[in-house]
Amino acid sequence: IPLRTSPIDIHPNARWKQNGLTVAGGHGPGNGINQLANGYDLYVDDDQTVYVADQSNHRIVEWKSGATSGQVEKRSSQTSIDRDHSVYVSEYRNHRVMKWMEGAKQGIVVAGGQGQGNSLTQFSYPGAVVVDQLGTIYVADDRNDRIMRWLKGATHGSVIVGGNGGGKESNRLCGPISLSFDRHGNLYVVDLRNHRVKKFNIDSNS
Repeated sequence: IPLRTSPIDIHPNARWKQNGLTVAGGHGPGNGINQLANGYDLYVDDDQTVYVADQSNHRIVEWKSGATSGQVEKRSSQTSIDRDHSVYVSEYRNHRVMKWMEGAKQGIVVAGGQGQGNSLTQFSYPGAVVVDQLGTIYVADDRNDRIMRWLKGATHGSVIVGGNGGGKESNRLCGPISLSFDRHGNLYVVDLRNHRVKKFNIDSNS
């Protein structure tokens, strides 16, 4: 999922050109370095480098601005990048979040990693991951129908929304797979099996 560490201000009357440019892929599905297969998520940095979670190829591909092909960075399904250029990868089937420091050859577990489950030390098929400026990790915990927060260095997380069983009620989620924050700190969740996006207004930021 795209990195949401420093959201920009977008004017409410902003408009966009209706003809888009292909900046990654566009050569049919495949595993070539100029192809994607079911790109699922992305992040764009300040240099307009695009990082794509290439789902069916189980990889993250980096596309420099103007490049005609990409470079494989890490292999997984969901990603976020912090201000120190560390890459955070949500490993859906391994039920954990890994951190890869810039230039590292091996990642470290920073959330989950205790097998599949619903305790505060576990995930059940984690989806998107977001890392804020303080290094706090937010994870869409798909099969547990909740969004979790892990403070930097913590050995367990806390539930910030959901976690009270799947359902359609306003306080429930059913298969949250992606999340984002606006510049006010309000939380947006792709509620997959309810076919909706939910907004949770921030109540306190202190």
